[in-house]
This record gives sequence, C-alpha cells and structure tokens, in this order.
Amino acid sequence: MHRTALALVALASTPGLGLCPGPAAAQSLVERGRAVAERVCAECHPVGSAATGRPRQGPASFEAIANTPGMTAMALTIWLETPHRDMPHILLEPQERDAVVAYITSLKRTP
Repeated sequence: MHRTALALVALASTPGLGLCPGPAAAQSLVERGRAVAERVCAECHPVGSAATGRPRQGPASFEAIANTPGMTAMALTIWLETPHRDMPHILLEPQERDAVVAYITSLKRTP
C-alpha cells in the first residue's frame, strides 16, 4: 500500500499528467483563452494580431488591460463576472473565463 501511495503522489506531481499543471498545460490554457477572446471579445476589443498597429479607439486592447498597473488575475476574474454599463454582460463558463484571464495575463510585459 505504501508503494501505491508513493506512485500516486509521483503521478499527481508530474507536470502535464497529474494535479500540477506544467508549462504545456498552462500554454494550452492561454491558447484556449485566446480562441475564446477572438470568438467572443474581438468584436469590441483588439485581440491578438488585430491589436498590433490599431489606433487607440474604443475599448482597450487586452495587452493594454494586462499592463494596467495593479492588474491581477483576481481583478480580471471579478471584472468578467460583474456587469458594466459600457460592456455587454457576456456570460462565460468558468473554464472559458479562466482561459481568457490566463490569456490576458500572459500579455503582461515584464519590466
């Protein structure tokens, strides 16, 4: 029984196989977030390559949002769950919301 427990702990902590997401899982989450953003948000927000070189009009690009001082994943999550006067109330599934948050936070520039 002891060996079985050790094997389960090893499996659970193996990135991409167990409970701890590895870099590949995180990248996949970011890619899913970008796909959701392109499908749901791009009508108003500049997303991905559409944001490059686009004049500053209307809603901010996701890159600008990510680089807003103090912006965190928690703040984005709350923002996406709260109706806003200037933004349609889009209901995302929790997995979609988390993926969009992961995508936006991936755009944060490191100083």
